[in-house]
Amino acid sequence: MSDRTIQITPEEADRLLACADGDAALLLLHVRRTGGLSLAAAARDLKRSEAEIRRACDTLRRLGLLPAAERPAEARELPEYSANDITARAGADGAFADLVREAQRALGRTLSSNDLRLLLGIYDHLGLPAEVVMLLLNHCIERYRAGHGAGRVPSMRYVEKEAWHWAENEVLTLDDAEEHIRREKKRQETAEQIKTDVLQIRGRELSPGERKYIDRWAALGFGADAVAEAYDRTVLSTGKLTWPYMDKILSSWAERRLFTPGEIEAADPRAGGRKPPQRREPGQDDRDSKLGRMRAVYEHLNGEEK
Repeated sequence: MSDRTIQITPEEADRLLACADGDAALLLLHVRRTGGLSLAAAARDLKRSEAEIRRACDTLRRLGLLPAAERPAEARELPEYSANDITARAGADGAFADLVREAQRALGRTLSSNDLRLLLGIYDHLGLPAEVVMLLLNHCIERYRAGHGAGRVPSMRYVEKEAWHWAENEVLTLDDAEEHIRREKKRQETAEQIKTDVLQIRGRELSPGERKYIDRWAALGFGADAVAEAYDRTVLSTGKLTWPYMDKILSSWAERRLFTPGEIEAADPRAGGRKPPQRREPGQDDRDSKLGRMRAVYEHLNGEEK
């Protein structure tokens, strides 16, 4: 353990105290201690989810404590394996040879030299065991077909992108992979419920921008009922569905750890609260009843004249 001093100025400390965000404070200490920003390392060391670390990053950037240009230092590049490297590995490593055969069977095609390079990179460089890679591959195929139609299969680039996500989140065993897939399917179900039941978007696919918003809300941990509350507040304030406005509401709730309607109402009630019942004058109920009957007779007669 190095004895290097962590420097935080009084002004920086004041900003952190004013925002009262514990995750942001921890992340700043982690960045200063390690000398850089890594989502995976910060999430692991601080025992937070990647989504929580991203929110903390956003907070630090708003406070001017993290440069806006700085991004997580994740070098997403696999090594350049040669054809001889791949052949030698398949000959010496039975698990990799089996993985190649199973991947070709699942994808329904012979893997190209670039496909094999990516597959070896996922197995060797990212360190995912062969059985985990096969679960990853089948998960990617299932998800791709759900979005593009039966019989369609993803490219190995598509699989590689998901493999990086698994490696960064330390999905390294079958148990980890099964739990990760279960959580992702739950988020997808929530996102679909938000789309159809809350936002009433049916009969068409979401645009990339719409999908990004909805997936973000589901990943943050919001259920459809909490998103419905944000939607109501958005429409009441703007007169329509305004995506950035609604996202701002939900991001604010996420920063304050408000995820259910009960938590939201307790900590962030609607402006003005419920309207008190109006005082009714004596005889007003009777007058309202007579007025209602008069209107009904008028509408009936007016309907017969048309």
